[in-house]
Amino acid sequence: MPEQSARRAAVVEYQHVSKTYATARPRRGAPEAPGAVNDLSLTVPAGKICVLVGPSGCGKTTSLKMVNRLIEPTSGRILVDGADVAGRDATELRREIGYVIQQVGLFPHQTVGTNVAVVPRLLGWPAARQRARAEELLALVGLDPALYRDRYPAQLSGGERQRVGVARALAADPPLMLMDEPFGAVDPIVRERLQNELLRLQAELAKTILFVTHDIDEAIKMGDLIAIMQVGGHLEQFAPPAEILAAPASGFVADFVGADRGLKRLSLTRVGDVAIQPVVTAHDGDPAGDARARTFADPFPYLLLLDAADRPIGWVNQRQVPATGTLAASLATPMSPLLDRRTTLKDALSMMLDADVQTGIVVDRAGRLRGVLTVEAIAAVLRPGADPGGVVAGTPGADA
Repeated sequence: MPEQSARRAAVVEYQHVSKTYATARPRRGAPEAPGAVNDLSLTVPAGKICVLVGPSGCGKTTSLKMVNRLIEPTSGRILVDGADVAGRDATELRREIGYVIQQVGLFPHQTVGTNVAVVPRLLGWPAARQRARAEELLALVGLDPALYRDRYPAQLSGGERQRVGVARALAADPPLMLMDEPFGAVDPIVRERLQNELLRLQAELAKTILFVTHDIDEAIKMGDLIAIMQVGGHLEQFAPPAEILAAPASGFVADFVGADRGLKRLSLTRVGDVAIQPVVTAHDGDPAGDARARTFADPFPYLLLLDAADRPIGWVNQRQVPATGTLAASLATPMSPLLDRRTTLKDALSMMLDADVQTGIVVDRAGRLRGVLTVEAIAAVLRPGADPGGVVAGTPGADA
């Protein structure tokens, strides 16, 4: 029987945490050592993604590694669910915290399935339970266990190795995950897919995640909370992304976030948060005359052709819909990108611009039509005082 994610997420607290490094006596006014952390205090609620972001040398990775004691703080306390990590056995602590790094760190001589089951094996799980858990998690991260379980890391792409790393971090169902620039070593297209996959997993599993990046766009997309750090380990601002974009706490934060703060707001709103529009549809094999009449009666000059499972096949210009006979898939042109409710408006706009279209097709997890989203609707979100929400109009009964 597959493992069930029953462990709750953890609350993480930094209480006046500092890390200094022994160096020769510094000159007065000299800059602090790279990676130092200075009096860091913040609380990450259970089930949230907190992104630590800032320039190189700001102490974000140091802050992350102090949670699982790969680095020990000089002063202050780090609490996980109210317990000081300094009082825990370091090995046991690390087995209870998922850890994902940029270069993944898979064991090259072990199969994918064996890599995923590393922590369960160390915890003494029976072999059958280890195998079942590895297969469950490979499927969860989008890798078919039958195809990937017995492969070796060298046989995988960079994106596939990163997915295996995430699966391994989830193997013992930890309440807390640490992710240190997990997608920094892959190309932009794969990086976007991995980001979306992690957000999908988080919607299902609701883990507490501390996520390190140097990319403010990634921080805005991924984080429920963002901690912006300055060189020397000073916390400049700790707040939800919307608050940081609307009210930067300092000139450093404003400069780091960038002048296009308004456009970055599109990363905070997802397709599922805005009102999508219905569209005239017909199914492959339907009578063409009725579909033609309905298309010409609608202001939008295209018919969206669906298969028997309500999945989009493509668009048919109203002038190309036959007056008699039946509709065929060969009439359709698959032009618009497919969006799901987790897609950010920024990504949706980018996909539409890349495809040179004004409309994206919104589908549920099974690929069934829910409605369409237009560039005009996205632009409306950026207008002052705009409310992106509202009743979502889509295919009746569609399940996102």
